[in-house]
Amino acid sequence: MGKEININIIQNPSTQRESVLWHLYTYGKITSWEAIKEYGITRLSAIIFNLREEGYNIISDPLTKVNRFGNSVNVAVYTYNKKNNNVQSTFNLF
Repeated sequence: MGKEININIIQNPSTQRESVLWHLYTYGKITSWEAIKEYGITRLSAIIFNLREEGYNIISDPLTKVNRFGNSVNVAVYTYNKKNNNVQSTFNLF
């Protein structure tokens, strides 16, 4: 069983960690490209590592994409596994 998410009223996350947790809760998954363009986070894997160390159940799935040079590249899609967590959160987005 993973760690419970208990986030109190996050309208504007103030840290990269909070931004990633908010994104995972809201959208269920995140890639490094989304982290870069949405939050300016360039080391998403480090944040995911730390969240896992804290007990959050985040899984990685490989995704193959074609880059601008026509080469196949592999990226990770990080997914928050809500099924194996007791989720208790309070979101007031508006």
